[in-house]
Amino acid sequence: MGAFFRSEEVCLVQLFLQSGSAYNCVSELGELGLVEFRDLNPNVNSFQRKFVNEVRRCEEMEKTFTYLEQEIVRSLFPPQAGPLPTPSPLPAAPQPRELMAIEEESERLARELREVRRGEREVLRKEGEFRQADYPNKVLPGIFPSRVFFRLLPSFVAGVVHPWKVPSFERLLWRACRGYIIVDFREMEERLELPETGEMVQWTVFLISFWGEQIGQKVKKICDCFHTHTFDYPEGTTEREKILHGLQGRIVLSQTEHYLQQLLCRSMAVLPQWKVRVQKCKAVQAVLNLCSPSVTDKCLIAEAWCPVRKLLLLQSRKNGSGVDSFYNRLPDPSTPPPTLFHTNSFTAGFQSIVDAYGVARYREVNPAVYTIITFPFLFAVMFGDVGHGLLMTMAALWMVLQERDLNLRTNDNEIWQMMFGGRYLILLMGLFSIYTGAVYNECFSKGLSPFPSGWHLQPMFEHYNWTDETLRENQYLTLDPNVTGVFQGPYPFGIDPIWRLANNHLTFLNSYKMKMSVIIGVVHMTFGVCLSFFNYIHLNQLSSVFLVLIPELLFMQCLFGYLVFMVLLKWVAFCPQDSNRAPSILIHFIDMFLFTENEDNPPLYHGQMIVQRVLVVVALASVPVLLLGKPLYLYYNHRRRANTRGVRGGGREGGRTRERDRDWKWITTFLLVMLIWDSGFNPFAPPLQEFDTADVFMHQAIHTIEYCLGCISNTASYLRLWALSLAHAQLSEVLWVMVMRISLSWQGYVGSVVLAVIFSFFATLTVSILLVMEGLSAFLHALRLHWVEFQNKFYSGTGYKLNPFSFSSILNPV
Repeated sequence: MGAFFRSEEVCLVQLFLQSGSAYNCVSELGELGLVEFRDLNPNVNSFQRKFVNEVRRCEEMEKTFTYLEQEIVRSLFPPQAGPLPTPSPLPAAPQPRELMAIEEESERLARELREVRRGEREVLRKEGEFRQADYPNKVLPGIFPSRVFFRLLPSFVAGVVHPWKVPSFERLLWRACRGYIIVDFREMEERLELPETGEMVQWTVFLISFWGEQIGQKVKKICDCFHTHTFDYPEGTTEREKILHGLQGRIVLSQTEHYLQQLLCRSMAVLPQWKVRVQKCKAVQAVLNLCSPSVTDKCLIAEAWCPVRKLLLLQSRKNGSGVDSFYNRLPDPSTPPPTLFHTNSFTAGFQSIVDAYGVARYREVNPAVYTIITFPFLFAVMFGDVGHGLLMTMAALWMVLQERDLNLRTNDNEIWQMMFGGRYLILLMGLFSIYTGAVYNECFSKGLSPFPSGWHLQPMFEHYNWTDETLRENQYLTLDPNVTGVFQGPYPFGIDPIWRLANNHLTFLNSYKMKMSVIIGVVHMTFGVCLSFFNYIHLNQLSSVFLVLIPELLFMQCLFGYLVFMVLLKWVAFCPQDSNRAPSILIHFIDMFLFTENEDNPPLYHGQMIVQRVLVVVALASVPVLLLGKPLYLYYNHRRRANTRGVRGGGREGGRTRERDRDWKWITTFLLVMLIWDSGFNPFAPPLQEFDTADVFMHQAIHTIEYCLGCISNTASYLRLWALSLAHAQLSEVLWVMVMRISLSWQGYVGSVVLAVIFSFFATLTVSILLVMEGLSAFLHALRLHWVEFQNKFYSGTGYKLNPFSFSSILNPV
């Protein structure tokens, strides 16, 4: 849990790789997945780096692999189901000689496939032409069987044309030839494939007869303009019959197809291995481009981030790999290290929620530790219903139990991947919803009665002489808790189910949920402010504890913490018997800021007005401390360090000791402690930074205004817990009254059929509206409460993740 509360310690190491073994060394680091390499050539264009030719070479091979895979998907028989399988175990990165062999073999396969494809297209084209030429000889000879009846011998042009070109083709022929032609069109019975596109086209056959050479030239030009396929049409019947018999034999493509299948099977057998190996080689070459050559150009120098606890593993693997290289741990860098949190299948979903807002700074407190509990709880406050929570829990529990199913884990649907990745989050949301639903005593909008009610009606009959006639004549009757036996104590757990029969049921629930929302919100925000203490201590900023944290706590607790105190005190101090004498907290809170007293609103406790005035004064006094304390302290600290460096020289430790001796003489003990603490070595800043007074004051002024106004707006923002809980309960009740109650009014066999039909409709609406839509709404509101109201009290989210160089993450990015 310690590594999850703060990010893991990361250090910067310098690797010295011999030029001949650099490839093998980086390949070994890719298998381990330990380090993230830094770019030591930021000013060098990516096309001018040392290993850019090797990267391009791998990219060209990947293009060849893509072509081979497309051909496999297109023409392999039987067809391949899904993508190509991933080889197991994964092969290692290839050596240069092996990479050359892969390149030659893949290019040879691609070249042969292209030749086969080219030959197949040519054969298909010839076959199409023969079929198109065959069809006119079959269907058109009957038009002009002989020309003995013509005084002038006609000429013929036969061919095929696209069907959608026929009207314009015929119109142009008629107008250009002035009607001195005879044209006949017939549709072919079978579709033929276009070799260029693979499209199946049903051609239209035409036969044009004309007289005269000039008209013949016009006809041929028009046919060329419309890109028709024309064929020689023999003049005699004998010649036509010879061609017809010669075209009856079908061209056989079995040998070509058989050879194509052999090439595709060979490609499929080796392609998965080639793809993995070339991807690894490309990744290694990309990392080598990040390295800087040494002065002698005999080795490569690399810098990488590495977890501190992995240094021994890094050294042992490098020593055992037989690679002549070594590393050196660099001192604390000026750049903040990356953030690394180790998560598992349970914590990954909660960490993703936090990282979606922003990645934590290095060694910053991680909100995901507390989000595991607070996020499902705040969701459940808005979604509380035993029935709906049980349905959500069952769905999430099924995903948890089936998490090892490979089909579920590799599903490409984005919505499913999101839900499956957050299965433990959904499980906790369902469990917490069952708990809060039990507190609200709601199950599909109906109340449960596991225990007897604390309110009883019989004493009212005895004390006020109620009769059955009294019940019939009065629409509303009030139970008096001061009558002995009417109220016998609170309900053992949750809300008493008798409240559902009361006319003021909604008023009571609204008051309860509204106050509960404010209490939860103030506690949640106060906890967030307290967490900033750990960040200040870790960064050696003791001054921020006294000048930022304490004023923030005083401002919030003196105002809104006191509001929560009054709510709890009123609940404890007043019982149902004297509830009519309970004062209004709202009036007290308003009078607190106005410094006035209201005689009609009695105080909650003795000396309340004095306490309230003191709290308001303390809250107002904390604002200038929060506004000016930290900037003035930083300004004084900067001037003190600048004067000390200008007057005295010496080493860093000696200068720091003399500064402390001088502080004992001139400043108070309290300020000295803060100065000594804050003067500790900061790994992210140089010893003396440029100090901009206006910028510091402006930054602190923005923070103060944002915090003070945010305390008010954020507290009001937590009222969404009450609003969404009310909306969910009302929607659930409307769905029950308008849908399910209808089926319960029917009886007999007809009632059973009606119940089955309406229940299916009710179940569909419950899942689609109350579970999906309302659940998504509550999820988004809980997300906002964590991102804005909770995390902005202590969490900056300005860091960046550690992305170690790992082959597994490159090959499986999801």
